[in-house]
Amino acid sequence: MTNLPPLPALRAFEATARLGSVVQAADELNVTHGAVSQQLRALESFLGLALFTRHGKRLSITEDGRIYALRLRLALGDIASATGEVLSLPRPDELIVAVLPSFANHWLVRRLPRFCAAFPDLKVHLRAGLELVDFAADRIDAAIRVGPGGWEGTSQIHLFEDDLVAVAAAAFNDGQLPRTPAEILAAPLLRSVNSWSAWLSAVGLPNAQLTGPVFSDSNLVIEAVRQGQGVTLTRRSLVHDLLRSGELVQLSPITVPFPNPYWLIWPARSQGLAKVQAFSAWLADEVASYLTEIA
Repeated sequence: MTNLPPLPALRAFEATARLGSVVQAADELNVTHGAVSQQLRALESFLGLALFTRHGKRLSITEDGRIYALRLRLALGDIASATGEVLSLPRPDELIVAVLPSFANHWLVRRLPRFCAAFPDLKVHLRAGLELVDFAADRIDAAIRVGPGGWEGTSQIHLFEDDLVAVAAAAFNDGQLPRTPAEILAAPLLRSVNSWSAWLSAVGLPNAQLTGPVFSDSNLVIEAVRQGQGVTLTRRSLVHDLLRSGELVQLSPITVPFPNPYWLIWPARSQGLAKVQAFSAWLADEVASYLTEIA
């Protein structure tokens, strides 16, 4: 492409045409107004036509200039979009994994140093969020997701099934912990988005009325339970370490399956990447160890 004008000249022209002022264009581009004027003259010389008519210090865009500015604005927008897409592509030395905040906080983070030690040249980024990741728009290599599976356009590995357990802090109620279903339901309840209906049916109280605050994030619920504010029904994977340490106590042997399993998923563009394969193999080993612990 030998007939392309210099990019600084094009940017100076587009800004001046859009703002109607050399001074304002200079402020936007963070250059002097003399530099903008010089770029405009250089562009007109390159094109061999007048883009502006000049009336002292005032400029009026010509019809040729108006048409050229419209086309140029579209082209610069395409360049910006293409640049954004390139910048959003995953890097070979980075592994970006999207994960639920609660699972990251209570399960993945404490295990992650083993992966980093095994692959010290790989820069690991955890992107925690409640929203479903859009692989087409986000620079994500893989995601750990809870759901039914079968997401279109992705490869998937089933990680494990979870169950719901009733827990409280060991020091809750001065250590006099509720144990029967009726006692548990009479205690201050701290609820998350997890439904209690299956557990209530399992303990023979399907019509029990629940009270207490509802939190949108399991992290908040678990922290409130750790502070001794009440009891909750939560995923075992989120409280396993706290149960092992004795900080939390499982109140009832009755548990119910969590409706959806955990999956590791990745888009087609990540298929076959060594970094994703390494993370997948490592995660499978960690899951196997975890399942052995809870057996």
